[in-house]
Amino acid sequence: MAQTPVPPPDASLLPAAKDEATAYSVCPPTARDRLRMYRYLIIEDDALNARYIAEGLRQQGAHVSVCADGVQGIAQAVGENWDVIILDRMLPNGFDGLQILQALRSMGKQTPVLVLSALSATDERVRGLKAGCDDYLTKPFAFSELSARLEALVRRAQIPAPTREMQVADLRVNLISRSAERAGQPLSLQPREFRLLAFLMQHAHQIVTRTMLLESVWDYRFDPQTNVIDVHISRLRSKVDKGFATPLIHTVRGVGYSLSDQPQDLPEVV
Repeated sequence: MAQTPVPPPDASLLPAAKDEATAYSVCPPTARDRLRMYRYLIIEDDALNARYIAEGLRQQGAHVSVCADGVQGIAQAVGENWDVIILDRMLPNGFDGLQILQALRSMGKQTPVLVLSALSATDERVRGLKAGCDDYLTKPFAFSELSARLEALVRRAQIPAPTREMQVADLRVNLISRSAERAGQPLSLQPREFRLLAFLMQHAHQIVTRTMLLESVWDYRFDPQTNVIDVHISRLRSKVDKGFATPLIHTVRGVGYSLSDQPQDLPEVV
């Protein structure tokens, strides 16, 4: 359903000229370079709004595709890879932008989505965020604000996700489910044992000292000569290595411990 269009592009923002000098006067080289070749999908039934956004992004060097309805939009959103999807809140033929968003999320599509809407009430913004959108921009809007929000979403998406699962040889540790298994067999670990194993895995093939373990696993400084580490390492080793041909937890004489399937690379392993 068509909505009240945003104001037509300001000539200073979206000039008609297509030459390089004009384009650079609109968008400085640094911003132009940041957006160059990014891929944006616009799902918007209002032709004026869609053109306003698409022309601005294309002048910044981005690749833009426009869909005027939800069915076509879902097909393109799923069928191709996009840096950000710009989704109108209200679409024709009974489609609601949030329904499309929920459908994409249910299909496992995690592409950042910016919702555009004339509905500016706080409750509507909350609905959009709860439905899975990454940003919510109300109409009318300035292109400069839209551009800045898109840049922020792209930067956020490029930040590497925290490691969820680690593996050394046939030993796997999942930090989300806080579970561990070796050769497909689940390991029954106490909370402290899991923290100890996770720390060793995070520093796999490296030597970790007793002090490092006390500070990181026990959360406080303690006398490095205490046997609390030896006791927990012994228990952990019995669960991780017992019954398997290749030991993974190694003691490095006079230094600390290491988790590795290549002990020959470690000094003075006992």
